[in-house]
Amino acid sequence: MDIERFRNSPAGRLVRAGPGDAAYWAFVPHPLPPDLPPDTELMLASADAAYALGELAALGRTIANPHLLIGPFVRREAVLSSRIEGTQADIADLYAYEAGQMAFPQLAADHLTDDVREVANYVAALEYGLTRLQSLPVSLRLIRELHDRLMRGVRGEHATPGEFRRSQNWIGRPGCSLNEAEYVPPPPDEMLEALDAFEKYLHSDDRQPRLVRLAFIHQQFEAIHPFLDGNGRIGRLLISLLLVEWELLPLPLLYLSAYFERERQTYYDLLWRVNADGDWRSWALFFLHGVAEQARDASARAKRLQDLQAEWRARVVHERAPALTLGLIDELFRTPMVTIPHVAKLLGVTYHSAQRHVERLLQAGVLAQAPDQSAGRLFSAREILEIATR
Repeated sequence: MDIERFRNSPAGRLVRAGPGDAAYWAFVPHPLPPDLPPDTELMLASADAAYALGELAALGRTIANPHLLIGPFVRREAVLSSRIEGTQADIADLYAYEAGQMAFPQLAADHLTDDVREVANYVAALEYGLTRLQSLPVSLRLIRELHDRLMRGVRGEHATPGEFRRSQNWIGRPGCSLNEAEYVPPPPDEMLEALDAFEKYLHSDDRQPRLVRLAFIHQQFEAIHPFLDGNGRIGRLLISLLLVEWELLPLPLLYLSAYFERERQTYYDLLWRVNADGDWRSWALFFLHGVAEQARDASARAKRLQDLQAEWRARVVHERAPALTLGLIDELFRTPMVTIPHVAKLLGVTYHSAQRHVERLLQAGVLAQAPDQSAGRLFSAREILEIATR
């Protein structure tokens, strides 16, 4: 870690840790909130982000069955947030996994299997967190519970899922030592104090707009880096959960990982520039621009999904399809890749009845058979996947 760069940081302090020749320097961020005087550019960016988010919230409240439409949003976020950490799985891989197709030889033997499990865990952690918000606010306890679900049964499981670290971690190029690291977060004792202050800020009031507060919270969590693995994904999960808890959105419709993944180097540079230089303003502006951009993107995608759902329903109604076929169309927005047994379970019908419903949607052009499925038949609603990934 470049000690001289961090020595006079307005955002925190250096501490010396470790015994004798093993001693090292680490950075402890000051408690939130920072002193960030308002200026015209920051106020305009905050207002623009709030307006775009308000439009998305209004759209979310008008969707007849929004829980069917948020599935592609949640999974797109899971894929992109995990990709920032190096996974290669895409949304089609995730849906195939959820449809039970990981037993297929061509997928099970692939290195993507571990990646897909990590992405699926992200979905499970987010869905768990949204349910848990009904009885527990965003807190250190909830953060530990999210981490337990994120890391269970995947690479990094050795990193004590659900527990804050008891040893030092660091950030740097692969294979670097502690003293060669680019950034060393607080030692365990200092980390616990920083987490206590972090939780107090979560539950406090602040004169700053809530979206600016959210920028503070995300950066501070990454600076504390309280887990041995999974910190980036948990930090991004917190954004989605706080937007819902603070009632800025009725549902988890906004995700910033697409923006962070596309601007990955800037994202990391600005996070660490706060620690080294106290440059909260540049980070907050970057974050607010991301909120505005992704809120508008999510609104456009949600409208396209609504239009597609209406078009498909009209198409099968014209062919006098039974109500269960309409129900299957709705379920495709939750899970756009299915097998016959999967459809039978979704609709509560026999295998042969499920097969007939799938055949109707194949004839209507709603479903298409995925290629190269030697061990079984997998069907996909390609237009939903295109809207989610385009």
